[in-house]
Amino acid sequence: MPSHNGPAIAVRASTDADIPAIAALYARHVLHGTASFEEVPPDEAEMARRRADILGRGLPYLVAECEGRLAGYAYAGPYRTRSAYRFTLENSVYVADGMGRRGIGRALMVPLIEMCAAAGYRRMIAAIGDSANHGSIGLHAACGFRPVGVLPAVGYKFGRWLDGVLMERPLGEGSDGPAPVRTVPVGMR
Repeated sequence: MPSHNGPAIAVRASTDADIPAIAALYARHVLHGTASFEEVPPDEAEMARRRADILGRGLPYLVAECEGRLAGYAYAGPYRTRSAYRFTLENSVYVADGMGRRGIGRALMVPLIEMCAAAGYRRMIAAIGDSANHGSIGLHAACGFRPVGVLPAVGYKFGRWLDGVLMERPLGEGSDGPAPVRTVPVGMR
């Protein structure tokens, strides 16, 4: 997929071989940013465990490559563990340093949303760290999410209080139709 102002972006299902690059990309966000409220970067083994958990639930875990390197990743996981939430997912999307504003986030989010909708899920939540995270808020808005709330000062990182922003969007029929009998595993086409 060509980006709107630069080199081609290739989105694909993640593989085990992507874990070192995913862990390194996420570590930069943990250590230097406020998008994640984690303060200690998980090691590769933990990132592999988290990915395996997502895939084991039949959910997508995508990567984007641009200019010969991993430029971002995105996945969808359960929003909450209580059974009534079973048709609602929460997404995560991270883009590599220096690769922002090239269409990578959107290139990841569009197929992620489509795959989750096709699998029968009805709503996707974005829990965005830091109300000053205009990039993520803008990306989600461009992908059809609407703001539904701000949680003031729910995180404390780098010596300051951080808000949490909640955004959501319907998937498929959203809440207009009956609940599906079940969801189906998600896969790359």
